[in-house]
Amino acid sequence: MKSKVIKRSIVIAGHKTSVSLEDAFWETLKELAAARDVTLSDMVAEIDATRSQGNLSSAIRLFVLDNIRRS
Repeated sequence: MKSKVIKRSIVIAGHKTSVSLEDAFWETLKELAAARDVTLSDMVAEIDATRSQGNLSSAIRLFVLDNIRRS
């Protein structure tokens, strides 16, 4: 089963950017934001601010994976 990579727009730190993510990562990211009672934009901004390398889409995937492994 393949999940399409979709480019999505989001505003972080006051500017509009886009990330390319598969549906599964996007949906899980939204669930994590809701569970933490933060906006999706705030969560992505935090991921962006703390990533050490790579692009934002990759950083989001790694963030989601790390959170799934912890649960």
